Amino acid sequence: MRIKSNKLRASAEGQECQVRLPGVCNWNERTTVLAHVGKDSGMGMKASDIEATFACSSCHSVMDGHTKHHFDNDFLRLAMLEGAERTRAIWVEQGLIEVK
Repeated sequence: MRIKSNKLRASAEGQECQVRLPGVCNWNERTTVLAHVGKDSGMGMKASDIEATFACSSCHSVMDGHTKHHFDNDFLRLAMLEGAERTRAIWVEQGLIEVK
């Protein structure tokens, strides 16, 4: 797999949220950022950009624990991982990830 990592974060601009939390997602493409899904290593290191999803500001706030929510941890984790899978599919289509 070949990754153009310097372009992954920039690719979030104008994208549809891929997390899509029910009752939370604002569906506003102007607020979409690349949100990391992997756990923090505890040493100040974030997950790799490949372990990320396009997320609107509202879903990202829930993901980061800044906004209270009613979701159980398993549902939230699944929504983030599914979003990351959809995001990687978009990157393949855009040529940012090449799979041989």
